[in-house]
Amino acid sequence: MTPSDIDAAIRLWRDTPGMGLSVHDDNPEAVARFIERNPRTCLVADDGQGLLGCVLCGHDGRRATIYHLAVRQDARLRGVGKALVTACASAMSMEGIDKLRLLVFKTNEGGNAFWESIGFHARDDVVYRDKRSKENKESKASFLFNGECDIMKSLNVESRDC
Repeated sequence: MTPSDIDAAIRLWRDTPGMGLSVHDDNPEAVARFIERNPRTCLVADDGQGLLGCVLCGHDGRRATIYHLAVRQDARLRGVGKALVTACASAMSMEGIDKLRLLVFKTNEGGNAFWESIGFHARDDVVYRDKRSKENKESKASFLFNGECDIMKSLNVESRDC
């Protein structure tokens, strides 16, 4: 993935149902910083007509994290996603990293089925937690999930993220 791919990648992520994006982490500047730090593990599949899919992956020196994998709707079920994950895993292996991890929303049935089909198994022995080291006062929404705010509003539930 190069800086010229970033806008198309972000569009693909936004257009992918079940994918969550952070306004803090998934903007062009933040993604550019990430791929600069992880140039061999952030990959795209392009057919010459445009982006078919992409994976955003990096590591901390011990484990790799796949942050986003998306394949364009009309390119699914053709092996694009599996090829991107395989290439990412291979690149990580060359860097001495043999464990890949990722997060998928429980409600993302298609995503969970895909990951299970290629050998990524769900764990029920951990609880995921996170916290921002600094709140962004300028941004009303700190986390966006396709449809989440609409669902929260329809249930009359307030969310700091909507």
